Amino acid sequence: MRLDTSIEYIKGVGPAKADLLRKELGIFSCLQLLQHYPFRYIDRTKFTTIQQIYNEEPVQLKGVLLSLKTIGDRRKKRLIGQFRDGSGVVELVWFKGIQWVSKLETGVEYVLYGKPNRFNGKVNFVHPELERSGSAQQKAQFLSGVYHSTEKLSSKGLDAKGMRRILMALFSKLHKQQNAVPENIPGYLLDELSLLGRYQSLLQIHFPTSQQQVQAANKRIVFEEFFFMQLRMLKNKMQVKAGVQGLRFEKIGDYFNNFYHQHLSFGLTQAQKRVIKEIRADMGSGLQMNRLLQGDVGSGKTIVAFMNMLIALDNDFQAAIMAPTEILASQHLSSIEAMANPLGIKVALLTGSIKGKKRETLLEDLKNGTIQILIGTHALIEPTVVFQNLGIVVVDEQHRFGVVQRAKMWMKNKEAPPHILVMTATPIPRTLAMTAYGDLDVSVIDEMPPGRIPVKTFHKFESQRLWVFGRMKEAISKGHQVYIVYPLIEESEYEGLSEVKDLMVGYEAIEREFPKPQYQISVVHGRQRSEDKDAEMVRFAKGETQILMATTVIEVGVNVPNATLMVIENAERFGLAQLHQLRGRVGRGGGEANCILMTDYKLSKDGKFRMEIMCQTTDGFKISEADLKLRGPGNIEGTQQSGILNFKLADIVKDTHLLQMARQTALTILQEDPSLSLQKNKLLREYLATTATKKGFGRIS
Repeated sequence: MRLDTSIEYIKGVGPAKADLLRKELGIFSCLQLLQHYPFRYIDRTKFTTIQQIYNEEPVQLKGVLLSLKTIGDRRKKRLIGQFRDGSGVVELVWFKGIQWVSKLETGVEYVLYGKPNRFNGKVNFVHPELERSGSAQQKAQFLSGVYHSTEKLSSKGLDAKGMRRILMALFSKLHKQQNAVPENIPGYLLDELSLLGRYQSLLQIHFPTSQQQVQAANKRIVFEEFFFMQLRMLKNKMQVKAGVQGLRFEKIGDYFNNFYHQHLSFGLTQAQKRVIKEIRADMGSGLQMNRLLQGDVGSGKTIVAFMNMLIALDNDFQAAIMAPTEILASQHLSSIEAMANPLGIKVALLTGSIKGKKRETLLEDLKNGTIQILIGTHALIEPTVVFQNLGIVVVDEQHRFGVVQRAKMWMKNKEAPPHILVMTATPIPRTLAMTAYGDLDVSVIDEMPPGRIPVKTFHKFESQRLWVFGRMKEAISKGHQVYIVYPLIEESEYEGLSEVKDLMVGYEAIEREFPKPQYQISVVHGRQRSEDKDAEMVRFAKGETQILMATTVIEVGVNVPNATLMVIENAERFGLAQLHQLRGRVGRGGGEANCILMTDYKLSKDGKFRMEIMCQTTDGFKISEADLKLRGPGNIEGTQQSGILNFKLADIVKDTHLLQMARQTALTILQEDPSLSLQKNKLLREYLATTATKKGFGRIS
């Protein structure tokens, strides 16, 4: 039996159960079944008595099934059982799979595993797992794996016990075949890193006899997942550096020099200067640049990107910025035009909403080179968008574009692929950068512009509302402006959360405390028409209103240096990264700024932790690390790309040491043998070839 064999050919599965496994768990092949790992284990050596049950933690009992009785009609049928050990009797209840469960024999000793409940003062078990005491499977194991399942699977006998049964059948088949699970890591690495063989690790992760075996199997499988991802990315990165010819920008001309010497109204930080040099070196090397530029909110990434676009213009090439939303693209247009207009540079905006004659004229100007910098959304990748000579693409990854989307930007220059600079507005922890962006060179702006004072953050409750109003009035009396941010527009959007203030109710309260004509208030939310939203933002930006009440549409696309105070309502409803992005909207004018986090008294443990972190630090990297630990890699907004974090067992938070070991191992191998042509690396070369992704995409940053 091969690893790519369909699961229906495993003993005990068949076409019907195979179809169910495909639909419910996405398991098609034997290999995918082997990679359906247990999420915890039952220690089969530990037993509790009924008398010792004192909470609702899962327990294992050994006793006799006294009786089974079906009660209720066809619509509300349930199976009731009585189970006794030496200390007492408990009731067992099944609502599903009754036909299958009713085949259990009474008067026979079973091992029961389940979560106890208390109902009417008595202990019962709903849908417990029962296995005949002394069965072959029971004797074979000390630790028994528990697997994720669904109601449909359990009703067909594919619960944890059923999964173990078919896995046991699969292993008995594989055990008889030589090299049934081909090794993919060379022997010299297994010895050097003290790793189990591939077959042994799979056997021990499913059927361990000790906790040590679980740990050894886990180490091998996690390492393997990290290692091959790193090997692929680093190999692709080396190939790009060695083989993909890029545009050579040798000239630093009038655009760059005039801007730097005549129009740059502030000094660059040392970090900005360092990053500009790194990017200049890439663009002058003759090889295509694929670089990630990351930095905290307000660290000056846009100015760095603009100055490197000027180098492309100095070498008679065009530049493009691709942003994920129209509002962010418009914000880029505003800031880039302010810097480009004094230099006589033609800048344009292209989004999906620009149509008709205006679009035709824009595309013609782009094709003949009149437009030097084009800013837009994914509309830039459409085939009708043709550049005369595209030299650099800046990709704003506020929400990440897919590899395929960015690949299309490669085709926009026939001479050679343009240089790619990926900008991220959220600082990325090192562990996440190593996985999600491991194939890019990384530049970090780790220094804030001079004079930028860190925003002070306070956590307040509803009872302190008058204090908050006082801070707002104080800021406005000094001629400054205030943001008030709400998580929702209407309660119905988040049904059941009655404590969440909706923006319109909040508006009425603010209007009473800050009456017209002394105070003017703008309201902005996602349900407004674009022109209404823009008009309100413009009023606030011009200083015509002192308070902007908004939902999170202001997270991006708003830059009002005069705004020095932000009040975030129901701050516990926001993630750490989002709170940090929002806070970055104030204090942009260089003066002192404050952020007030308003919450209910009833806060979860995670909610308290988020408020504490926000009050303790303004360092985006520390906040991002905390967010990663709190939420896990799968939930970090905008990091998932092409399944790159779609690990079966590995976790970049708790397995950081194995990630670093895997990366260093891959790097060492490729430095010695870039093409993996040595005999000792034959297994690696063959495995990468058999698991290759779509041709060409591995080279896209």
